[in-house]
Amino acid sequence: MSSLFAPALAGAALFAAAMLPVAPAMAQDAAGGRQPPRISVVGEGEASVVPDIAVVTLSVLREAATAREALNANSTAMKEVLDALKAAGIAERDIQTSRLDIQPRYAQPARDKPQEPKIVGYAVSNEVTVRIRKLAEAGAIIDKVVGLGVNQGGGITFVKEDLKATLTEARKRAVADAMDKARTLAEAAGVKLGPILSIEENAAPPRPIAYAAPMRKAAADMAVPLASGENSYQTQVSVVFEIAR
Repeated sequence: MSSLFAPALAGAALFAAAMLPVAPAMAQDAAGGRQPPRISVVGEGEASVVPDIAVVTLSVLREAATAREALNANSTAMKEVLDALKAAGIAERDIQTSRLDIQPRYAQPARDKPQEPKIVGYAVSNEVTVRIRKLAEAGAIIDKVVGLGVNQGGGITFVKEDLKATLTEARKRAVADAMDKARTLAEAAGVKLGPILSIEENAAPPRPIAYAAPMRKAAADMAVPLASGENSYQTQVSVVFEIAR
């Protein structure tokens, strides 16, 4: 009896095997056929803002015959600097030690008498990063701490504490720029824009671009003139539009 059904079973197996590749191929063709024509553009947006914080790096360098003597001298000077910063109204959360460095000093050997480098002393450098929230007082504060022993550093950056509104405006301008570019491309190609399929912001965080600005009138006690100017933040968005049929 098994011999009677063998041809039928074999035929069914061959039929099933022949049908297997058909379904994926049909699905792939269907998926490919649904892909709508698109227009892809990159929009750029920029917004400027006046900074409200000065971030300053200040460093005290002291040298002595031994590492201990150099460290002690440095610590004494830095304590006076920190006390002056706090007396000027700088909160402790806005003062942070950013580097402490202890290095030997070597004697320079004579050219005609080569010899092994010899330690002749030590240098200790202590650096702090300070956020000054009252820009009008920044120059006077810097002048004060230099008089107390700060003899290195001086790097300064002006920033805006709350950038939410500025970045929101930059993003809006970037999207508007992308839409304007897409309309231009569609018009040139003789097609109509369809709905937006995707919007992606550039992964890199917007960076400030400093612009020079005329110096504002300084306070009477500001010994170090400073100009904060403006910072401009840029961002990019990639927008994909469907072409209307």
